[in-house]
Order: sequence, then structure tokens, then C-alpha cells
Amino acid sequence: MNAIPKIGIGVAILVATFVISALAALLLQAPSLNVMHVWQDPYYRHVTQFSFYQASLSMLLSVGFALPVAHALYRRRFCGRALLIKLFATTLVLPVLVGVFGLLAIYGNSGLLASLLAWFDSKLPFSIYGLNGILLAHLFFNLPYASRLLLQALESIPAEQHKLCAHLGMSHWHKFRWVEWPRLRQQLPHVCGLVFMLCFTSFATVMALGGGPKSTTIELAIYQAIKFDFDLQAGALLALWQMLLCGLLSLSISRLAKPLAITTGRQASDYVVSRDNRKAQCWDGAWIFLALLLVLPPLVMVILSGLNSQLFHVLSDEQFWRALWASLQVALLASVVAVSAGVAILITTRAWRLQQHNRKADQLELIGAIILVTPGLVISTGLFLLLRIWTDAFSLAYWVVFFVNGLMALPYVLKTLAQPMLHIAQQYQWLCASLGIKGWQRLQVIELRALRKPLAHAFAISFLLSMGDLSAIALFGSQEFRTLPLYLFQLLGSYQMQAAAVVSLTLLLLSVGCFALIERLFHSHSKVKQC
Repeated sequence: MNAIPKIGIGVAILVATFVISALAALLLQAPSLNVMHVWQDPYYRHVTQFSFYQASLSMLLSVGFALPVAHALYRRRFCGRALLIKLFATTLVLPVLVGVFGLLAIYGNSGLLASLLAWFDSKLPFSIYGLNGILLAHLFFNLPYASRLLLQALESIPAEQHKLCAHLGMSHWHKFRWVEWPRLRQQLPHVCGLVFMLCFTSFATVMALGGGPKSTTIELAIYQAIKFDFDLQAGALLALWQMLLCGLLSLSISRLAKPLAITTGRQASDYVVSRDNRKAQCWDGAWIFLALLLVLPPLVMVILSGLNSQLFHVLSDEQFWRALWASLQVALLASVVAVSAGVAILITTRAWRLQQHNRKADQLELIGAIILVTPGLVISTGLFLLLRIWTDAFSLAYWVVFFVNGLMALPYVLKTLAQPMLHIAQQYQWLCASLGIKGWQRLQVIELRALRKPLAHAFAISFLLSMGDLSAIALFGSQEFRTLPLYLFQLLGSYQMQAAAVVSLTLLLLSVGCFALIERLFHSHSKVKQC
């Protein structure tokens, strides 16, 4: 039993070595260790300011609109509510460029909205490229995610509190102020910090909709410095600057975010709105409709646009199938690496937690989630600089891309499996000890069966995140090796919109199909087990 926890320590050492090696390469190439030189350059100062500006606006819009949407979904029960919540979940793992294409198909210069306005001899009052498009895309991806997190906080309110509010005859406002808002306020710092970090480190969205030097973030500036200008020193210095800012932001978020208070009452399975009226129903219905109007039309346009005259031409193109095969290979290997590394780390940390060594467990899990402080493009930049010392970096592109993608998915695996693995250990540790079940036998007989659903969920998230990622492949990709997101970006860049629509539809179907397949497999297994 003592040998098993060492697995997680070994994996954490490998992850730390991987990141430190990339960091060392950045330090060697940087012209100076004083990253404040970035702030003294007018262009890089503008890039930094724009990164904070767009992330702040995106966070305020996403979380600000998510509050009434989550509150409305919490209070109302209607046909299709569960389907809508599932739809909200797809935006988290949806390949970024698929969402971008859907937004372009509606709000682009030749999109649906522009075509409708052309009938009335009018033009779009805004351009989707630049800050407008970045904010719209971030709102599309992050509002549903923030709504789900806030909805989970509201659903943790015990049923007894709802009954007490109804007994006291509380109005909507008083119930929100004294019962619901305290729950939301506890979760808000975490949600705001998470959305801000996602927007601050956004790469594919800004690269597709940035619209020029005026709307460039730090990550995009790193990519441009290395890929186009081949200015390795500027890329290294900007990567260090990005990592420093992300580290400071992560520390600030961890200080602000507090865990939710633990309650002893049972959660309410059905919410009853006391003192309901038509005005409250219209208010909630309007927010749900607006959220649906934001999320659903781009996805529908991806489907409709993909069924065009170029469908058979793209499906018969060898480049498409090579990109699809490369995407599936990278995603499969990356998800296997991420889930295996996450399970190994959590086997160690839960053993420490059972022995009340929570601080050591937190530190080990922090190493596994180090990619949150060092974005994938920064790691890719460091590895590119490191590999070119000994060999042709592009010759190892395949291995670098899948390993970086696996590392990027690792924090999501840890977050998904941490609590289920700990609860299983707490539930079965004495039974396993009395029966002498340990090691691989315990993993096979107890763990894999009890953790089938969270393991499948973690694998699906890792697979879809890796398949839709553009940061690593954008730096290491070439004509010989490219994934579907890179192929889609190249088609969009060359204005082959019909071919891009077919590739977007393929990515959307793969994303939705993967989740549906895993859910069906688990459901089928549960039925067999019950029989």
C-alpha cells in the first residue's frame, strides 16, 4: 500500500520537470531577466493593457448577464430545461473556432444579419472583428459556463430554507437578498476569477477575431513574435511576462475565492416560487430567451452552413482526412495521458488526505494544475526554444502537441476526479483493508467500477479540449502535420467559407457525438448492472 502513493509523486516530478525545462529555455533566450522591460516598450505595454481591458469587459459582461440567467433557470421549471442546461455545458468543450465560425455566420460582414439588413438597404452598425467580436465570442463561451456554476450554488440551498421563506411570505426581493444572494456572493469571486483567466489567456478567439495590432493580446503577440518574425528573444520575454501575470492573477483569485459553507439540510429537488406573478414570470422568461438567443443560433448556423455544395468536395479531400486523423490521434493520446496522470496524482493526494496531510496534498495537486499559471502557448514556446538547440523542433511536433494538450487537460481531470476518488476511499478503505484487497486488484475491483461515470466524464472533457485546441498546433503545425482546428483556421484565413463550414460542422458533430456516446455507454452499462 505504501508503494502506490509514490506513483503520484513520480508523475508530479515529470510534470514539474517538463514545465521547468520549458521555463529554463525561456530564461536562456530572454535578453534580460527583467520582464519590466516589456512595460517600457509602447507596443507591448498596449498589448498588456488590451489583454486586461478585454478580459475585464468580458468577465463583467459574462458574469453580469449570467446572474439573472442562473436565477431564472433556478426559479423556473419548463419543458426543455434539462436540455438547455446540457446545451450550456457544450460551450465549455466546444472547439473555439466552431463557435467563432457560428458567430461569423450570423454577425459577420457576409453573415445572416448583414444579409437581412441588406434587404432594407442598411449595413451592420458594427464590425465583428476587433474588440466587438472578442467580447461577443467570450460572452458566447463564458456566459453559459458561468450560469451553470452560479446555478449549482443556488441549488445547494436546503429545501428547509425555501419552506421557511414560503411560510414567512417573503417577497422575491427579500428572498433573493437574504437567502439566494449570500450563496451567489460566496461563489462570485471564484466564477469571476475563472472567467477572467479564461478570457485573459484566450488565444484562438483573439487570433480569429482580433482584427490587427490594435486588438492583440499577450499570447497572440508571443505567437506573432516566434511564428512570423522569428524574434525568439521577444517571444521568450513576453512568455515570461505572461507567466508572471498569470501567476499573480492566480494567487489573487485563490485569496479572494472562499469555499461554500456546508449545510446540513437536504437540497431542494423542486423549487416553488412563492408569491409568483406575471411580472416575475416575464422577467425570468426574457433572460432565458436572451441566453438561448445567444447560444443556439450560432450552433444552428454551423449545421445549416455546413450542408453546402462543398460538402462532398471537402469529404473527398485527402488533407481533410489527414487533419481529422491527426486530431483524433492527438486527442486520444492526450486524454489517456491526462486521465492516467490525474489518477496517479490523486491516488497519492487522497492517501495523504486520509492521513490528515492536507497541505502536502494541496501542494501536489497544485503541481498538476501548474498549466493554469503557465498557458499552453507559453509551454509550447519554451519547448520550441529548447528543442531547436539539439534537433529540428518541427520533427517532434506530434509528440510535443499531444503532450502539451495532455498537460492542459490535467487540471480539468483533477477537478473532476478529486472528490469522487476521495469519497470512494473514505467509503471502502476499511472494507478493502479487512479483505486484503490492495494495489491493482483494488483499482480493478473497486475503483474502476465505482468511478466509471466521473472517469468517463474526465476522459470526454480531456478528449474534446485536446481535439479543439489551437495553441500548441499553431506553433508546431505545418503542411505535413495539422489538426482540424488548424485546418479550419487556414480555411478561414483564406476566405474559403464554405469549406470552413463543412470542417466546423465536422468538429461540432465530433464534440456532441463524443459526449452522447460516452453518456449512452455509461447508461447501457448501468442497465446491464441492474439486470
